[in-house]
Amino acid sequence: MPLRPSISRIFIITIIQMSLSHSHSTPLNSSSVSAASLSCGEDAGEVVTWEPEPFSGHHDKYYPNPDENAISRLIDSESHHMPLPDYLRRCQDRSVDVISRQDSINWMLKVHAHYHFSPVTAFLSVNYFDRYLSSYSLPQANGWPFQLLSVACLSLAAKMEEPQVPLLLDLQVFEPRFVFEPKTIQRMELRVMAALNWRLCSVTPFDYLHYFISKLPSCSTRLSDSFSSIIAASSDLILNTTRVIDFLRFAPSTMAAAALLCATGDSLECPARDVFFHECVNREMVRSCHQLMEEYLVDTCPSARFKELRVEQPSTAPPSPVGVLD
Repeated sequence: MPLRPSISRIFIITIIQMSLSHSHSTPLNSSSVSAASLSCGEDAGEVVTWEPEPFSGHHDKYYPNPDENAISRLIDSESHHMPLPDYLRRCQDRSVDVISRQDSINWMLKVHAHYHFSPVTAFLSVNYFDRYLSSYSLPQANGWPFQLLSVACLSLAAKMEEPQVPLLLDLQVFEPRFVFEPKTIQRMELRVMAALNWRLCSVTPFDYLHYFISKLPSCSTRLSDSFSSIIAASSDLILNTTRVIDFLRFAPSTMAAAALLCATGDSLECPARDVFFHECVNREMVRSCHQLMEEYLVDTCPSARFKELRVEQPSTAPPSPVGVLD
């Protein structure tokens, strides 16, 4: 279950206060300082160091396996972790700078891949980004506000999910147009957290994957080692939804169900059951999301082809640990 806002708030404030107390004034090269930067550097000896580990390719450890009551509570709280309802319309009529949004998301996903962050971290960073933009407008001149928001959202998501987090300066890779000093980013982090009402432990599609996969009609006909591949393919599809604004209208549970259907090749129709994934999951919304994924994403996600994985041997999903923040 998502962390209570009060606990999440205390947790993140403590992290940022520790970062602030461990910062001291050190100049940067002029090419590394933006118009919004402050004269404060970051002491690499006093902040958590980053040594990236090889990515194993197994996504299972990131996703809890909740029971039906937990799923119901997650679905009930989804609306608190989504952009405001008119955000999609504003993106479609270009009230929001969708080009800058696209550039920002592409950058966040590149950094996510570079540091081998979990898929949850990548999705959370975009979730924070969109939720902030749905409440506050950013100046479009020069582009630095979007870059600053991108760094702050990615940093917050990494602090929520990753056991090790790069230094704020090291997080700004791939030659961004603007590079911000740590205190500038930390102040933006506080603005983002306040705008999100401290709801940082957001409900994401990954919260549903293990539970929903157990509900698939073909679940009993899969080899156990194929589950990791199905989860990985579903994760790829879910992350790619962040690039298409049309997916903003779908709740996390809807995207999780649709991604599993795309990844496995299963049908939404299941006459033997009145309830397919969960009684609170809207079948028509899943159908629409599934069609959109088939149209936009499946051809660009080669790992999402698993029809050949159906076999005659029953199996169970591999276990996964419960996250410490749940």
